[in-house]
Amino acid sequence: MATETRSAASKASAAKAFKPFVADGANVAEFTPKAILLGAFFAVLFGAATVYLALRAGVTVSASIPIAVLSIAVFKKIGSTILENNIVQTIGSAGESVAAGIVFTVTGFLFLSAGAGGLGFFKYWPILMMALAGGFLGVLMMIPLRRSLIVQEHGNLVYPEGTACAEVLVAGEKGGEMAKMVFGGLWAAMIYKAFNSVLGFFKEIPSYVTGRTSPYPNATVNCEIVPEYLGVGYIIGPKIAGIMVSGSILGWMGLTPLLSMFVSEDQLHQQLRSLSFSDAWIASHGLNEQFYRAYIRLIGAGAVAAAGMMSLARTLPTIWASFRDSVKSLRKGTGPAATRRTERDIPINVVAIGSLFLALAISFMPGLPTHFPSSLLVAVLIIFFGFFFVTVSSRIVGIIGTTSNPISGMTIATIMGTCMLFLAVGWSGITYQTAALVIGAIVSTAAANAGATSQDLKTGYLVGATPYRQQIGFIIGVFASAFAIGVTLFLMHNSPAFGPIGSDKLPAPQGTLMATLIQGILGHKLQWGFVFVGAALAVSVQVMGISALAWAVGAYLPLSTTMPIFVGGAVRFIVERMTGREESESEVSSGMLYSTGLVAGGSVAGVLIAGMSMIEWNNHQTNLLTWIQDHSGHFADRMKGFADPVAVIVFLGLCYLLYVKARQKLAGIKS
Repeated sequence: MATETRSAASKASAAKAFKPFVADGANVAEFTPKAILLGAFFAVLFGAATVYLALRAGVTVSASIPIAVLSIAVFKKIGSTILENNIVQTIGSAGESVAAGIVFTVTGFLFLSAGAGGLGFFKYWPILMMALAGGFLGVLMMIPLRRSLIVQEHGNLVYPEGTACAEVLVAGEKGGEMAKMVFGGLWAAMIYKAFNSVLGFFKEIPSYVTGRTSPYPNATVNCEIVPEYLGVGYIIGPKIAGIMVSGSILGWMGLTPLLSMFVSEDQLHQQLRSLSFSDAWIASHGLNEQFYRAYIRLIGAGAVAAAGMMSLARTLPTIWASFRDSVKSLRKGTGPAATRRTERDIPINVVAIGSLFLALAISFMPGLPTHFPSSLLVAVLIIFFGFFFVTVSSRIVGIIGTTSNPISGMTIATIMGTCMLFLAVGWSGITYQTAALVIGAIVSTAAANAGATSQDLKTGYLVGATPYRQQIGFIIGVFASAFAIGVTLFLMHNSPAFGPIGSDKLPAPQGTLMATLIQGILGHKLQWGFVFVGAALAVSVQVMGISALAWAVGAYLPLSTTMPIFVGGAVRFIVERMTGREESESEVSSGMLYSTGLVAGGSVAGVLIAGMSMIEWNNHQTNLLTWIQDHSGHFADRMKGFADPVAVIVFLGLCYLLYVKARQKLAGIKS
């Protein structure tokens, strides 16, 4: 007891002794119209980019640092304060986190059982409601945790992205070259995508596939040579990128050839038809793709589910400690209203009433199979799982950062727990699949947004921001991005260039997995044999001391997606060996900033390309994208046997450009 008292006293003393960059009594412009408008713009922009990236690669990257850099650059001419730039990144980063939580779950509505009514929820207004509810809950439920996690735990919880973002904002006050790096990567990616995906100057996916009668049948080596995947690989680093590609290598160069040796084409096609694939789809796709859809994706889904649960289990001590400490802090209360500017939060009664109202509103959402009073169970589950995983997410990101936050594991646990409770009260069958996914989507969004909120509140604490203004900024960011997320989602889904969701270009791995789990528990249609094989493989990988979640995501995704990510990781490995120093995920370095620009530029260009393909005429026979491609000369088609080598050479040129930029030193940043 004495030890705990001394520990609490030392924490309180450290928090009291801390001095932010902007003093508490300083009168500095902060919550201004220009900061709000620019932040809302970035929330929409990075929300759209995250939708694109999450649908295609199943991953996201933190947006706080690039938004802070871009804010400094935009305001350079007209002038701004460090607190205004902090409000911009606070509002803007909400778009990325809300988009991730929504895209990772609501795409599952497309893959629920036919009688479940999933298509009724995969519409703009239901998705908007879930995005708003999850985003607002993540903010509201994090507010009572701020004093405990951000202030009292200062010095113990690092919040790596939040600390790095504060460093960027402070450096921006003193000048620097950071914005040039981000903009350089952004323009390089957009120009590259224009020549590749729009004009077709070189092939998008160089590949090699062995024949059906080969001693090594249907083995596949391919790589989608796009800048956004290259940037993602550099950001996550060589270790995680290597683990991801190893999962894909097993699927496409190990399991597919093995299955090809023992499974006849008739058996393969029968399996595809049982999974609702049409004869037209079968006729238009190669055998390697057919094996992937018939067997490899089910194995990958089992691996992701098992890895997510193991990831969650490894954090159980942290989860329990987080929940216990949060309950203690709420029991003690927040005391009298704070008068210091840097200690003012949104009042706790607003938090409680707002959270309860949101949960009740969602439980009465039109189309759900539940009705009052049974619909109250939906509200209870949203509040219970929401508060629990908001607490967990908020503390975990303080230790390992937003990028490593196991949101997938939390969502899987929510969905499985929800389905088990549904069965316990007699809600079985396909009817209640939509209700389970609605709960999972809201809790996933709340947990993802709470993690981002925690990082931004840490940034604000370090630079001397006003907490309640940041919290209002989060709500504005959620509101602005939620309207854009649905638009982007349907733009990609209906785009002839990419869609529909579930195709090889938009695999949406997490959404498919959530639907698979719900169907398996409530609909009794899951092919458990393949799922258990994937789970066993994930356990084997984890026992070897390797990140099973990263490996499992790679096993689920196409090799064409993970290979360019691996190349990006390899570029970072070379840079680190040449410079003699390793970079962390949250480090503000030239390589990280340029890679962020590549991700943003490539993702935004992808959304624009999807928009171009939607501009149609001649009774939908021609669209703007195909018209441009038809008049660009078809250079890639004319190369014939040289198309693959030329594409590889061009991509290696982009890799070399990243290598050169990553070795440049930045002024104004501590090493």
